[in-house]
Amino acid sequence: MNQMSNARALKTPSAADMELIKKFLDDTTLFLGPDPEIMQNHDLMPRSRDEDAAITAFNDVHSIAKIRDRIQSGCDEGYEMVEQMGAAPGAKWGDVITGVYSASGDLAIASAGGVLIFSALVHHPIKFIIKNWLNDPTVGVREGDGFIHNDSRYGNVHNTDQSMILPIFHEGKLVCWVASTVHEGENGAIEPGGMPSMAESPSDEGLKMSPFKVVENYQIKRDILTFLQNSVREPKLQYEDMKVKLFACLRIKQRIEETLNTDGPEALISTLRLTMENVRAEVKRRVSEWPDMTVRTYIIQDSTLRENCVVKINCKLTKTGDRLIFDFRGSSPEFTNRATNTIVAGLKGMLAQVFLCYVWPDLPRGQAAFAPIEVITDPHSIVNCSYDAPNSQSLMSIFTGFTAGQHAVAKFLYSCPEKFTKVHAPTFNMINTFIWGGVSQHGETLGNLCADLNGMGAGAVVDRDGEHALAPIFATMADIGEQELNEEEVPFLQLVSKKMTRDAIAPGKYRGGQGYTMMVATKDSSQWGFMTTCQGAKIPPLQGLFGGYACGCYPLSKVQGVDVYDILINEPEKFRHSIEEIMNERPFDGASYTTHHMGMGFEISRRGELFMISQGAGAGYGDLLEREPANVIKDIEEGLMSSEVAERLYKVKFDSATLAINFEATAQARAEERKARIARSKPYAEFIKEWNKPKPPSHLQYFGCWGDDVSILYMGGPDVIRDADKPKPNYMQHPKDVRIAELEARLANLGALGDEKQ
Repeated sequence: MNQMSNARALKTPSAADMELIKKFLDDTTLFLGPDPEIMQNHDLMPRSRDEDAAITAFNDVHSIAKIRDRIQSGCDEGYEMVEQMGAAPGAKWGDVITGVYSASGDLAIASAGGVLIFSALVHHPIKFIIKNWLNDPTVGVREGDGFIHNDSRYGNVHNTDQSMILPIFHEGKLVCWVASTVHEGENGAIEPGGMPSMAESPSDEGLKMSPFKVVENYQIKRDILTFLQNSVREPKLQYEDMKVKLFACLRIKQRIEETLNTDGPEALISTLRLTMENVRAEVKRRVSEWPDMTVRTYIIQDSTLRENCVVKINCKLTKTGDRLIFDFRGSSPEFTNRATNTIVAGLKGMLAQVFLCYVWPDLPRGQAAFAPIEVITDPHSIVNCSYDAPNSQSLMSIFTGFTAGQHAVAKFLYSCPEKFTKVHAPTFNMINTFIWGGVSQHGETLGNLCADLNGMGAGAVVDRDGEHALAPIFATMADIGEQELNEEEVPFLQLVSKKMTRDAIAPGKYRGGQGYTMMVATKDSSQWGFMTTCQGAKIPPLQGLFGGYACGCYPLSKVQGVDVYDILINEPEKFRHSIEEIMNERPFDGASYTTHHMGMGFEISRRGELFMISQGAGAGYGDLLEREPANVIKDIEEGLMSSEVAERLYKVKFDSATLAINFEATAQARAEERKARIARSKPYAEFIKEWNKPKPPSHLQYFGCWGDDVSILYMGGPDVIRDADKPKPNYMQHPKDVRIAELEARLANLGALGDEKQ
């Protein structure tokens, strides 16, 4: 009997059986989740037969350049439409982008301004639509359709970003796609504003829109719209910006149709394809000129936004021939119940911006610039998390991953004979701003963020200082907004806004560009609060370049138990206009003065309480003892640096009253410092023996590899490890439970707990 059973079990299914099984599985798919085949691939799709035919018929380089410029102008026009008409702060201040994609879904041309990573990721949902909905009888893709999407697991940064995607047809045939993406902010997550640091699972992160149809006959479907509005705190915002994105896409569609009518479909298809192929080929050519070598670097995150810890982003960049490989193995394991993870597509999209914004800004802005570059990660790591881990604060990992890449690439560019931009120290990389929410002075429930995050300090370059509050690392031509306009809609004031933060510098031969102070206080609502969601309050999130230093640390400071509006009316002389003065002088009697790491969850604020942060500085370049003394004095005169800090850091001697430089004393002080450096130094082999330890210290929660061995990942302590190739969950204890355990231990030591707690 057993032999008969085994015989039946080993029988090979026939071709007809396999076809029946396949049909059954295709017809009864339970759930079309994120597609690994789509999400793991950032290269261009193979040429289609239509593209081959179009290139054969139309390949004149001058005509292609003309059409590409016309499409680029259309994308820029759509970008400006969103910026002018959008309701979200992100729309108003440039955290948007538009793009044109090939019929296969590859990004060919993006707008010159905006957040390139948005467009560099939207090819994933388009390819999902092509694969799953194009021939689905219940969905389909037809002229007049539009699809919406925000779930990063199907291709986006995080869920606060929403995309509108339209197919473009010519004489009934799909020829390309257009899309517009905006950082909308509010999305119905457990905290207002769209980026919940308190999220412990994807279910906490608000709307999870896989690509689905929301537009038919160029009209937004009212039933779907109502569902989406019912899922967020700001139904007006959801509706308005859906319309804005739709009409921006329609304007780009209009420009594409003008090209189709004047030059024909072959001209458009050929232009899109050859633009991508030529960029990819040019990238490989440029990479081949770089020196063959390997650069290792890392960036440290100092929190999960819920607790302080040491989180490593490990990066090894290797170039051989025309191959360039980013190896992020050894980075921290994912935090399975924390929101600071990113899926690997997000990391790739951010690395693409290193090249298109800082290395090769002359290339057309599209997916092809990163297509030939390889990325390696550990599975279930903080830069390649599982789909079960939240990623609403993925910026923490993609931004530090970006900086690791930017820092490593600069070492290659320094030795490269042909450069397309200057060698650049890392730009500041955190969203130091306030996320806010509650009931406004107009009775509306709101949730979003200040655009001050767009004022990140630029890194120094090879021959000059970095620019102050230049731009975010993720966008070009973004703005920091007009606070006066914001105050018409929200019940708080920025009592200090856009004032450079003194001594918040990254020194070097050329210093990084500085950031500015923001002091906010709620005024006209009793139901209003703030969040801060960034890192760098304990450990700088940057590295300097070639002897330059990283920026300082930027904690959140709070003054509570005071109404500064009463102070400003009755005792205005008590108010100070810098965090430094308020926290050191403590001018408000009876108030409490505290500092906090920059991962503050949503907190209700009372009228007149001060919440104070500073935007960060870009990294310095070169030995600070080589800085021209005149530039040091200029920084003092401009209020960027105090005399005490200037003299201590740069060893410059000057008259404290007139700021006249004593060049002879300066030269002597610098010579003495160089001798002191030599006296402090040790032979490398001796230093390594003392510096290198076999494991992380026990008093730190450390996550990631230790040293060069990337096969073992530490998960919070020297004895808590896992094999990098064998993922397992990494759960963090709730901060309240940690605090309760600490207090119970203290009580136990005092003998104050009952027997049940002993």
